[in-house]
Amino acid sequence: MEDISKSSAGKKRARESETEAADNESVPETSTLENCLTFSDTLIALQMMRAQFPKIDKVSLQPFILRSQLYSSVKDRTQVDRDLESLKKENILRIFKLNTGQDDHAILFMEDYLNQIGLVERRMEAKKKDDAAVLDWFKSNVIVSKLDPSIEHEELCSLLSVRGKVKDGHISLLINAGLLTRQLVDSNMYWFSIPNIGSVLKGLSQGRKELLSLLNRRKYKEMALAVLEKKRLRMSLLDMRFHLRDLIGSGHLKTVNSPTGLMVQISKD
Repeated sequence: MEDISKSSAGKKRARESETEAADNESVPETSTLENCLTFSDTLIALQMMRAQFPKIDKVSLQPFILRSQLYSSVKDRTQVDRDLESLKKENILRIFKLNTGQDDHAILFMEDYLNQIGLVERRMEAKKKDDAAVLDWFKSNVIVSKLDPSIEHEELCSLLSVRGKVKDGHISLLINAGLLTRQLVDSNMYWFSIPNIGSVLKGLSQGRKELLSLLNRRKYKEMALAVLEKKRLRMSLLDMRFHLRDLIGSGHLKTVNSPTGLMVQISKD
């Protein structure tokens, strides 16, 4: 038993060292996308995209990374999925199913997720301190025990009840706080969700359409990456770099080499 404990501790220390190394290897936010489009390591890619997450005015939202963006940056998708599963089990990050109508998943570092919950907690304490207690139960009992992107009603109540008597109002409070979303196909199931992400998700869908439309209007349905990266999107709070990584990773766009640098093209069906 002691050997297992030592082995676990050793793995955790190794992972922490990797995280520190990733922080140190992050390039400045001003680096062009062409110079930091691909990586060989999933954790370094995550740290990079976290650092480059666009600053969004009027929305208190911690940085998140889309799984599709990782697929655009790390060639081995199977390895990406393995790494994400490992990082999730070590409580280094969480994965969320996004309500976009597509198979979108967002990744948040656990530290950022807890900071996001903290924003909700402070807002709730200002209104009614008693309500904030259920957030503490949620943090200390639910998210550390349930690593999946969804949870069943009975299990949620069971985990919350470790700290106190659970009422229907507590579940409603978590939903209203943006921490849970009831599934449409099964009202007994909830998705874990990211508070304050609603307006950004709307822009994500609209920004995708705007970028694809921009390229489709071009004669050869392509544009130099260096030129495209500098353009601004009108319909999205997220920047062009964020959307380019997303659409390249999802297969809607592709990059090809040219004598003048990388070109971004619409992928043909």
